[in-house]
Amino acid sequence: MAKSKITVIGSINMDLVTSTSRIPKVGETLLGDSFHTIPGGKGANQAVAAARLGAEVTMIGAVGDDSFGETVVNNLTSHGINTEDIIRIKDCSTGIASITVSDRDNSIIVVPGANDHITLDIIEQNEDKIKNSDILLLQLEIPLESVIRAVQLAKKHNTLTILNPAPIRKLPMELLEMVDYLTPNEHEQTLLFGSTGGTEKEVEMLKEKCIVTKGSKGVMLYHNGDCLEIPSIQVEAVDTTGAGDSFNGALAFSLCAGTKIEDGCRFANVVGAISVTKLGAQTGMPSIKEVDEFLQANKLN
Repeated sequence: MAKSKITVIGSINMDLVTSTSRIPKVGETLLGDSFHTIPGGKGANQAVAAARLGAEVTMIGAVGDDSFGETVVNNLTSHGINTEDIIRIKDCSTGIASITVSDRDNSIIVVPGANDHITLDIIEQNEDKIKNSDILLLQLEIPLESVIRAVQLAKKHNTLTILNPAPIRKLPMELLEMVDYLTPNEHEQTLLFGSTGGTEKEVEMLKEKCIVTKGSKGVMLYHNGDCLEIPSIQVEAVDTTGAGDSFNGALAFSLCAGTKIEDGCRFANVVGAISVTKLGAQTGMPSIKEVDEFLQANKLN
């Protein structure tokens, strides 16, 4: 079977990860357990998730002319991802995410850096990549106008689009109508439906394309007027940072293979669960072999 072609347009960061017993309260100082630098960014994470499952992935993004930039691009290349369309921005830092991880939760502060330089011109230059892809996967860690233009081009060429609306912001109804699937978490879903200023009819339209990830409570799929609840997979969580990104990359991979949306969500739910059993967003992302072994070991279909 031919490989699935997925183009990811999004952020490429270096994650600065501190592990601690719990998230500190406002004004509180805690001693951490460990510190690591790990390649990340929602765009890059989702690209790696899809590539590790066997998809043919192209990453479009921007990094700074610094050591972090070189490291994160080399990391993507090592996963078999096409990085020729990643640009280097002079006199600019690579984006970073400062992440605090506890046993139960995480908190994240993102400094965009070069990610803010993904301009409309860059999107236009990559129209052929969008045209020749099975799926275009996007997030909101790059300029919104570039996200909108990318979706417009995908619509023009009948390329399926998945938008992970994170970090959440007010989105124009034009964008929400064009996107094929939205993948917010619970928090983002609440803000998304409340931020549109839309009518009840428009909110119902959003629900027809919404796949809500709920962490330990599983996944909620709104489709064809129905609401399907997919229960969580019980695992011992080490780091939940990359669960959502793993889900999105796996969903794109699964839909590319012609899987029905319900089964695609179930598959992505399993991949997301496996990903939290290791430290680091990308390092925890499983290969298709690891997914198969997990399914067999846990007697899951």
